Amino acid sequence: MINFTKMQAYGNDYIYINMIDREILNLSSLAQKITNRHLGVGGDGLVLIDKSLNADFKMRIFNPDGTEAEMCGNAIRSVAKYVYEKGLTTKRVLKIETLGGIKELKLIIKNDKVDVIETNLGLPEFRTNLIPVKIDKENFINEKVKVLDKDFWLSSLSWGNPHTVTIVEDLNNLDIEKYGPLIENNQIFPKRTNVTFLEIKKRNYLKIREWERGTGETIGCATGCAAAFVIAHLLGLVDYEVVVEQIGGTLEVKLDKETGEVKVIGTTNFVFDGSLSNSFIEEVNK
Repeated sequence: MINFTKMQAYGNDYIYINMIDREILNLSSLAQKITNRHLGVGGDGLVLIDKSLNADFKMRIFNPDGTEAEMCGNAIRSVAKYVYEKGLTTKRVLKIETLGGIKELKLIIKNDKVDVIETNLGLPEFRTNLIPVKIDKENFINEKVKVLDKDFWLSSLSWGNPHTVTIVEDLNNLDIEKYGPLIENNQIFPKRTNVTFLEIKKRNYLKIREWERGTGETIGCATGCAAAFVIAHLLGLVDYEVVVEQIGGTLEVKLDKETGEVKVIGTTNFVFDGSLSNSFIEEVNK
């Protein structure tokens, strides 16, 4: 039997499993079977917590289709809450290893519970070989690309997982289902990209809708919020600290003036604990 915990952060629902003293052979299959379509619990995928030689813990994250992802700002905040409240650590400053690099998180504790988590995403990368973008330029900022009947000004960056931001006038009347997959799979991207549609409401208040590569529209994305803020700041449209509204709730995002690092501040919640039977695990490992 394997115990799991469902957690939610701003619309992202993941299943968390402590893998520190356990081994599961077919992680891709497990990620596919644990989604809403099969087990009815893990909407956005699977997150594994493991030992790390370079940080306090290691996070591995799998999409519902079984592919392994690099990083997720909402998922990593939930990892920080999980390891603290499940008694795996007493630290209030944590380093967590991901495929997108090591991230530092600061925990604000209230009544022995994790109240707010500040995630330091670090420096965004604009180099086209890291995003990646199939274009002979040093970076990809505010580039005009025509998609069907509409021109989009695209800007790409990465914290290990690629995001492409485009500023639009009215999110409510934009057909995300129409344009999202066409930008995600545009020929300029050798690999698919997440697409963040951004509407600038005020200099300190942004609104986004997020098209997640391979998945579709998602109601919450912390790195999408951060990506929207960084591009808006580079274009001189916002200052050093904003609130970003997404379907799953608002997040605070700020830029460190001295280091250039981007920090996302918000909370996360436990939903319920459960367990996977031995027969289920045997079926996964076939």
